[in-house]
Amino acid sequence: MTKNSFAFEQSLAELETLVRKMESGDMSLEASLAAFEQGIKLTRDCQNALSDAEQKVQQLLCDNGVLTTEPFDQAGDASEAGTPDQGQ
Repeated sequence: MTKNSFAFEQSLAELETLVRKMESGDMSLEASLAAFEQGIKLTRDCQNALSDAEQKVQQLLCDNGVLTTEPFDQAGDASEAGTPDQGQ
């Protein structure tokens, strides 16, 4: 899993770099087209990785064949993690 998340982060960073270069306006037409093509590939790769992650989350939340969704409560999770009787 670390390998997949690293590839995602690396692809996202490359995409951000391409966008900055293209926004600078200093690239030739040919270089801009090549960067755009690479950006599309990176975007699709990132979308696929996010889709795979979403499917894994849905599988984890599946209870007896029925998908259950729960709201993410960041404040609640943090307070529960800090209770003294947990993990001691």
